[in-house]
Amino acid sequence: MKHLIRIPDWSVAEVADVLRLAAEVKAEPKRFRKALDGQTLAMIFQKSSTRTRVSFEVGMHQLGGTALFLSSRDIQLGRGEPISDTAQVLSRYVDGIMARTYAHADVVGLAEHGTVPVINGLTDFNHPCQALADLQTIQERLGDLAGKKLTYVGDGNNMAHSLMMAAVRTGMHFACASPRNYTMDADYVALARELAEETGATVTETDSPSEGVAGAHVVYTDVWASMGQEAEQAERVVAFAGFQVDEALMEKAHADSIFLHCLPAHRGEEVSAAVCDGPRSAIFDQSENRLHMQKAIMITLMGAG
Repeated sequence: MKHLIRIPDWSVAEVADVLRLAAEVKAEPKRFRKALDGQTLAMIFQKSSTRTRVSFEVGMHQLGGTALFLSSRDIQLGRGEPISDTAQVLSRYVDGIMARTYAHADVVGLAEHGTVPVINGLTDFNHPCQALADLQTIQERLGDLAGKKLTYVGDGNNMAHSLMMAAVRTGMHFACASPRNYTMDADYVALARELAEETGATVTETDSPSEGVAGAHVVYTDVWASMGQEAEQAERVVAFAGFQVDEALMEKAHADSIFLHCLPAHRGEEVSAAVCDGPRSAIFDQSENRLHMQKAIMITLMGAG
């Protein structure tokens, strides 16, 4: 049994395999209509979502299975039931669990104590499903991933962590441009650099957006205040002044570069409307690819083999 908790838990070959499968699922959806026939996915949502819920729920339907939505109000986690008990109980009922939580430890606990595959739909530390869908989008737009440069501009958050690991698993060079007090987890950066040796990738950090974006094939950003950080909004607007991805910053990237954003986007804040809705933007392609990648992930983890 395998889970998707963090991208580095998957080998270089496994990441390449799920990318190939996602492309096949997208190109020939009818071929996979019964891939998970009769199976049920429990979807735990402590955080609300548009793309995560719809892509998993529709994806399971298109694969012949059923998705069961469970908010924190619907299950006993909200009343203090241990993660270990929830994991063991759900494992008696369903064939897989997808969880979108605040604490990364909650998803880890589900995997440790459950007996079915667990998918990390998002935690405050990682967002692997999004990053894998982003790789699919980059591959569609730019071809071979190895040797390309992916630059993330903004908070060194869950999205930055997962993009960094996705990049090193595919031989992409990764740069993160963040204000000094909003950098990525140092231990995770060290792990990424260690893993990068296998594929020839590099990982760099800077507090200069211009330096980070120079020559980038992909420029990526995210909201400055994520869900649960709303009280920090005013403080973060000040801290991230100068970190907006606008047309001037995009001009420093590679001539054929594309712009990505995991959405929702705040136009006029972390990205200008001209970039977000401009010709280099692939934000809706990457949003669509959440569906195809989620299906590929579920087939990989829950399929008959």
